[in-house]
Amino acid sequence: MEEKNDTSHVEDKHENDVENDQPDIEVIDENIEDDSTSNLNQNSTKDLEKKITDLQQEKDDVYDKLVRLQAEYDNFKKRTQKEKQSERKYKSQDLVNELLPAIDNFERALQVEVSEEASNFVEGVSMVYRQIQDALKSQGVEEIESVGTEFDPNIHHAVMQVEDEEQESNVILEEMQKGYTLKDRVIRPAMVKVNK
Repeated sequence: MEEKNDTSHVEDKHENDVENDQPDIEVIDENIEDDSTSNLNQNSTKDLEKKITDLQQEKDDVYDKLVRLQAEYDNFKKRTQKEKQSERKYKSQDLVNELLPAIDNFERALQVEVSEEASNFVEGVSMVYRQIQDALKSQGVEEIESVGTEFDPNIHHAVMQVEDEEQESNVILEEMQKGYTLKDRVIRPAMVKVNK
């Protein structure tokens, strides 16, 4: 019988060893783990939503800037085109302004009575004068019609007023100096005498 006891003791010892060989298993409450995962997911979702909102706002701001820049660029293009057209249209204005006193002198010289001996010379000067007039007309320069028309302060400059009952009021009686336009721009108003 003693042998039996010894064996049972060994068996008990063996069972204890088997229990000790198994790893210790820690039991964790599943509800606690689910709550922390849920909180983590909610926080990360909120962070992602905030990032999306911020990125959307940033995209909208960049888009607005792009639209404004595009509009500014279009306006700049239109403005430079208008300036170029204006430059081309009135490119000869400075030259015309320089030539007008010479043209006035030509007209005065051609109004003087000349002898037969100088008639060939006057005829040559007259031809040069006509060529200059033709060149100016080809560039869009035109004389302003004055005598017999109604006074217009936009194109006429009144230097004298007289009373003539035979003429209508505000009518130009005499032109003192010719006026000129370049295309649609007045480059020198006509100096005139106007009836009251």
